[in-house]
Order: sequence, then C-alpha cells, then structure tokens
Amino acid sequence: MKKTPRFLRRLAHVSIAGALVCTAAAPMALAADVGGIRIDEVVRVGNQELKLNGAGIRHKAIFKVYVAALYLNDRKATVAEVLNAPGTKRVTIVMLRDIGNEELARGFMSGIQQNSDKSEKTRFIAQLQKFGEIFASIPELKKGDVLTTDWIPDSGTVIHVNGKRVSDTLPDPAFYNALLKIWLGDKPVDPRLKPAMLGEKPEEPQRGNS
Repeated sequence: MKKTPRFLRRLAHVSIAGALVCTAAAPMALAADVGGIRIDEVVRVGNQELKLNGAGIRHKAIFKVYVAALYLNDRKATVAEVLNAPGTKRVTIVMLRDIGNEELARGFMSGIQQNSDKSEKTRFIAQLQKFGEIFASIPELKKGDVLTTDWIPDSGTVIHVNGKRVSDTLPDPAFYNALLKIWLGDKPVDPRLKPAMLGEKPEEPQRGNS
C-alpha cells in the first residue's frame, strides 16, 4: 500500500487546522457578549440587514434589568445621527430578570414622558394608549425573554416578544424616535446605557475609598 507523500499530508494538516481556526473565529465575528448575553452583530429585519450600533446593560439601583442593543443600517455615533438616520431600525431587549408588565410599562412611559415636549405628548396620545395596551397584554417578561422594537419605513413601529408580534403598527416616525429617546434622550433611563448604545465604552462607576 502506497504511503501518502509527505507534502500532501502537510497540506491536509494545514487545511484542517485552517478550517478549525475559521470555524472557531466565525462566532466571535458574528456575536458580542454583553452581560453574559450573546448579541448578534448583524440582524435581518424584513429585507434589511442591520448592524449592531452598540449595546449595554440597563441598571436600576443595584439590579441588572436587561441588555439593550441598537441596530441601524450604518453605525452612528451621536443621538442626532441615530434619530435622523433613514431606513429600518431595531432595539432588542433581552431580560436579565423577571419583571411584571406594570413595572416595565412605567419605565417605558416615564422615559417617553421625560424626553418629549408638550406638543409631542399631545401628538402621541393615541399611540401611547396603544403602547400601554401592548404591555397590558403581556403579564410578565421572564429572564431570557426577548423584546424587539422595530421601525420599518412605509409601515411603522412593530413590537415582538420572543418572535411573536404583540402590537398593531404604529405609523408615526416621531413616535419611534420618542421610544429611542427612552435610552438616548437628554434624560435617559440609565446614563451608563446611553453611551453604550452609541458604540462607546461606558464609564466605570466611581467607587469611594474603603
């Protein structure tokens, strides 16, 4: 029985090693780890491929509530750029603990109220009511549940929980921007989360001397 020539054996070893390296590297290129949660670098919404703009953890007091990730057609570094960016957008929220619908609704509604002026609030009354009804239909979000809030051009805002649609289409683009301001407004729900969603490394909280 003929032996395989040495150079062919070497070539086979190199090819296998290269394949293993590529296989190991692929998940790292396609996903990021935020608070132990795997966040995709690229997602598809409808016919659009969106890139991860930034992601971080929403804290409330000492608790980690959820991971929030912002996806856009192209990465943006400022709030104005995000709000004015054309095309499809998505915010993905992955729960880090169980939370009731009332607590989650209060957080979202408070974020909208604090970052919208009087004329905007008047304009959003009907959509805010529908938005509240969405939370009423979800008794509780469990640790690991995924909520997505999408802006789809020529359609509107659509919300899914674990891939299941839970909302009617909310058509006003300004309302989606009001949702974005929950995290990116002048009074964000978590000041550390805002720069993270804009692709910056959030500042570490300062600790006093012990």
